[in-house]
Amino acid sequence: MSPALPEGEDAPASGELPQWTAHHAHSRNFGVYIHIPYCSVRCGYCDFNTYTATELGGGASQRNFANTACQEIDLAGEALRQAGFPDRQVTTVFFGGGTPTMLPAEDLVRLLHRVRDVWGLAPDAEVTTEANPDSVTPEYLRTLAAAGFTRVSIGMQSSVPHVLATLERTHNPANVPHVVQWAHDAGLQTSVDLIYGTPGESLSDWEDSVRTAIATGAQHVSAYALVVEDGTKMAAQVRRGQIALPSADDQAEKYERVDELLSDAGFEWYEISNWSRRNEVGEPQPCRHNLAYWRGHDWWGVGPGAHSYLGGAPLVNGKVEEGEKAGIRWWNVKHPVRYAAALEQGNSPAAGREILTAADAQLERVMLGIRMREGLPVSALTADARPRVAQIIADGLVDPHEAVRGTLILTRRGRLLADAIVRDLT
Repeated sequence: MSPALPEGEDAPASGELPQWTAHHAHSRNFGVYIHIPYCSVRCGYCDFNTYTATELGGGASQRNFANTACQEIDLAGEALRQAGFPDRQVTTVFFGGGTPTMLPAEDLVRLLHRVRDVWGLAPDAEVTTEANPDSVTPEYLRTLAAAGFTRVSIGMQSSVPHVLATLERTHNPANVPHVVQWAHDAGLQTSVDLIYGTPGESLSDWEDSVRTAIATGAQHVSAYALVVEDGTKMAAQVRRGQIALPSADDQAEKYERVDELLSDAGFEWYEISNWSRRNEVGEPQPCRHNLAYWRGHDWWGVGPGAHSYLGGAPLVNGKVEEGEKAGIRWWNVKHPVRYAAALEQGNSPAAGREILTAADAQLERVMLGIRMREGLPVSALTADARPRVAQIIADGLVDPHEAVRGTLILTRRGRLLADAIVRDLT
């Protein structure tokens, strides 16, 4: 089961937002995340807020989900209007999960149409759905593309059967290149997601997976280190000694190798765990929705357990203007039954929220900004943190030439030590 929700103050049942959240909204883009909580099987490593059909009771069926989520979109539109937000078209939409493509394509289309009806979509909006390789067909992808979807992110994880078996992934790895081709035929961009550091995965296994991902022709690759969270089946297996986790050195070697292989194939890293190819006219093809998270833009999270964020006043030297707030974050109830019940009663499904202090916002600005290839401006650091930059340069963790010009961009070694760098700079 996924981890407990954060601690925070109660969120109002009305969904009302503080008026100050709209004060600087014109300077931020607005995205929408839609969490589809259904999976055919719960993988042993997964701690996301997902459920199989047998775990759910009445009011939370896959068949009813689109109707229920549309109710939250309507509530969100009214809450933002009441708070005084300016009209802002949605720049990115991301359907995640779970497995969004367990729903009929028509349900995903209906949800996208509701987003468009409530807020409008920017002409160049990026619209992505995650997909299991076994859960889509050419017709399914054509339906999404015709409705305005622009990307599909395919959960590949590995190309090696014994690695997939340890992860309890049930898809056929041979389907991945077919799905990528079907998506391209439909006019969709593609990303494939990989996981490294699975127990029993050799370096050769990992290299095979990366090479297979490259060979699909996908424009984007994400590669994340396996993190085994408490409460998962895999955590229990590790605790009982049934499987052994790889060392930190093993994971570091695999990160360096994926970066090498992708770079050799023409991919460029733009965030620690994400790489993209350039298109025909030389433009990079990152996931713009995720960039919005890392840059501190606004998003509304729809669905059980989804989180939302609205920025506040901009930080200047780690501070906000007197009387201003730095931002607000809230999260929905996790279980689909409770989520559906709240909306059926006309209430917000939010379970709690927190008002961000300037210190909170500064930590996030450094933590997220340092992860990106565009780098973190030295000017974004507090006066207390700036003297520490010299040691980070001396340790070879950031590009010295860019640092002299005022931007901290991690070297490959720095990317492996990003968390330690954040602690030094906050």
